[in-house]
Formats: sequence, structure tokens, C-alpha cells
Amino acid sequence: MGRQDIHNFDMPVLCRNCEVRHGGLCGALDADQLLTLSRHTRMVRRPAGDELIADDTEITRYANLMRGVVKLSKMLEDGRQQMVGLQFAPDFLGRLYATQNRVTAEAASEVELCMIPREALEKLVAEHPALEHRLLEQTLRELDEARDWMVTLGRKTAGEKVASFLYMVALHIDPLNRERKTIIFELPLSRADIADFLGLTIETVSRQLTLLRKDGVISVENSRRFTIPDLTRLQGRCG
Repeated sequence: MGRQDIHNFDMPVLCRNCEVRHGGLCGALDADQLLTLSRHTRMVRRPAGDELIADDTEITRYANLMRGVVKLSKMLEDGRQQMVGLQFAPDFLGRLYATQNRVTAEAASEVELCMIPREALEKLVAEHPALEHRLLEQTLRELDEARDWMVTLGRKTAGEKVASFLYMVALHIDPLNRERKTIIFELPLSRADIADFLGLTIETVSRQLTLLRKDGVISVENSRRFTIPDLTRLQGRCG
């Protein structure tokens, strides 16, 4: 048995069976470090619609998103709400070193989360620079994606916005199958949520989805199950 096999054997069972571990924050940890972290973590499942984080509340724990989709939103003083982002496995949920949550996080689909107390994770980050580096990489990736999305919202046509949204979901919703040419997924948002996210009306979203379906770029079953037969073709409709 090689050294890597021994490390895998010593790794916590939960971590060995984790499908997204290598892509998330835990990918920066070895077996001993994962064992230390696992003493503080717990797995939870939440149904679609559950509030996971409330805006302007104290941060007491973080989470690694293992499965499902989380939508992030901001609430205005008059009660209006604006969706500002989506998170997919293996994204990190929370803002490291902050004291207050800055967004509301809600389960857009059924989600599975690996919950980590704030003190435990911040202590591990301080002791292991590779973990801090991994979290910084994720933060910078999210920043790049937010800037790209600003271009989508500010400059693209309605058709390009809807195509860009579907392309983003297709790329991220299943981290184990991102290289496949044909992607099948359950749409995690309602038409109303998509319209809110894209700054369009529900009617416009529905009309653009119909055009994509008629052109053979997508197929839709039961209004929520989407098939993208050729991801490159969808990308071509994103502008």
C-alpha cells in the first residue's frame, strides 16, 4: 500500500465519500488536517425555500456547499429584494473573517451543506496557508464571475441574458460532469426568480426560452427539466 493509499485510509469516512472534496476548500488539506476539521463539521440537508443565512446577522458558522443551488439576495429598506448571485457545489458559503453576513442565502433547490463553526475554520486557516490560498482563489473567482455578470446585465440583449443564465447553470450545477457535451439538469429557479435575476419580465423570459427550444438549442420537459444537447451551441447564443 502506497503513502497516498494510507492517507486515504486514514481520512474520515465522510471525506472519503465526498464527491466534491477536491474542488472545494478541503482539497487544500491532507488526511490529518481533514481529520482535525471533521471533528467540528456536521452535514445538514435543507429543503428548497429554506433561509440558510439572514442578511445583517452575526456570522457564527460557515458552510461548504456539497450539493444543490443557493441563491443570494439583498433586501432594500422598503422591503424590495434583489437576487445578486447563485452558488453551486463546491462553493464556500460565508465571508471569511467578517463579523456580519452581508447577504441573505436561500436554498434554491434541496441542498446539502457541510457546516463548520467560525472559530474552528478560522483557526485552521491561520495554521495552514494552503487553505487560506484556496479560499482566496474561490473569492477571486467569484469576483471575476460577478464582473462578467455585470456585463451580461448591462450590455446583453434579452435573448443573450437568458442564454447566459442557462449556460452558467449548465456549467456549474453538476461539478462532476462539467466536461460533458450534453447536460441535463433540473432548473433550480422559477421563471419569476430568473426574471428578477436578469432584470426582465416573466413574459420575456418565457418568450426567450421558447425561441431557444424552437431553435433546438434546448429541450424542456415538465417546465423544469432542461437538456442542453450541445453546450457549445448554447454558448454561441450568449453574445
